[in-house]
Amino acid sequence: MGNIHPLEKRKMAAAEPSTKTPDPVLIVGAGLAGLVAAFELTQRNIPVILLDQEGEQNLGGQAFWSLGGIFCVNSAEQRRMGIKDSRELARSDWFGSARFDRADEDHWPRKWAEAFVDFATNEMEAYVKARGIGFLWNVGWAERGDGRADGHGNSVPRFHITWGAGPEVVRVFAEPVREAAKKGLVEFKFRHMVDEILVDENGRANGVRGRVLEQDPVERGEKSSRKVIDEFELRGLAVLISSGGIGGNVEAVKKAWPVDRLGPKVPENFVIGVPAHVDGRMIDIAESAGAHVINRDRSKQLSVTFSCYQCSKEMETLV
Repeated sequence: MGNIHPLEKRKMAAAEPSTKTPDPVLIVGAGLAGLVAAFELTQRNIPVILLDQEGEQNLGGQAFWSLGGIFCVNSAEQRRMGIKDSRELARSDWFGSARFDRADEDHWPRKWAEAFVDFATNEMEAYVKARGIGFLWNVGWAERGDGRADGHGNSVPRFHITWGAGPEVVRVFAEPVREAAKKGLVEFKFRHMVDEILVDENGRANGVRGRVLEQDPVERGEKSSRKVIDEFELRGLAVLISSGGIGGNVEAVKKAWPVDRLGPKVPENFVIGVPAHVDGRMIDIAESAGAHVINRDRSKQLSVTFSCYQCSKEMETLV
């Protein structure tokens, strides 16, 4: 290759398959969002480190307790029941409920809503059925709203309940992620509580730092020990936060209370329907690292989560 121009050498080197193992993606939060992200990344042979402040018994997070309802548009089940649905109707329903009216803060939520409706129309049904998920024959009508296409809520049934409910939804993603772990593509870091997101000189989040908690064999969903036994720091290709909302953190709920819509008096007592570890810690931690947190007053459970399927597609461009 001595007579080959240096630029040609670079092109030839770039065309050759790389044998270098890419750095892992750090996923903070081993609920369903984190599992789906890990599944998608490992399907592309991208290694993952999956961290969670709870133990392995809580893998899958709150999705385990759910009915396993999946939002699909114009599905086979809908058509069999004679339900006429479409991308345009679903988009109208979503926008009627969301009422995007904050020009700056609602720009990306609007984009995300459009992308999700497209995914729910074009891919969702085939995607989950390819994982082995089946639906009950009757499509439900969650969040029915006022029945108008331009009003609040769904104007047609779209709530596809999974056979096996939440535990089945968790299983179909947890099993392949565990298989990927056997191949060395996934490393689980349970009882690892992230306190800081590390950012490089270019402003890219590429690491996390935090504390290791003692093992605690409590049952799924029960409050676990917060005794610290060690510290940790990890670096990787990128950091993905899928840590859930603030529903178990009363003080955070009070802080985000929408006084303009629900009145100036913040309730003194709340009915808590989620485990204590749904504490929203990563929201402020992400904001401290440079994340732009929006619409704190507009969510039942403010969360920092990602559309993991789309995120993993974008991640391909980084490796």
